Amino acid sequence: MVETKVYVGLNDSVERKQLFETETFIGILKTVCFAYKTAFSFDVEEGGYIHEDGTYTRETTLVLTLIDVEKSVAEEIAKDLCAFFHQESVLITEGRVNSYYISESLE
Repeated sequence: MVETKVYVGLNDSVERKQLFETETFIGILKTVCFAYKTAFSFDVEEGGYIHEDGTYTRETTLVLTLIDVEKSVAEEIAKDLCAFFHQESVLITEGRVNSYYISESLE
């Protein structure tokens, strides 16, 4: 299986600061994923980012995880989030993962 992660910073690309509450961005992320009818999970992380002009900034980042989603769908989701969150760009990573499900019942 392929694991795709989309890293979306929450600082506005022009203002270079976060203009809305993190919960607002989480709602948008969920709405986008629901629209694509794809399984997903996400984390809220803190980190740093280097803008295209070399300026370093700290920001909150949403990391969207998609498992076995077609590359074209992952890219469309990333493009939507980039536009809706007003970003210069978003980072996509992908890699093969070994995964399996375990089921257990108390019956």
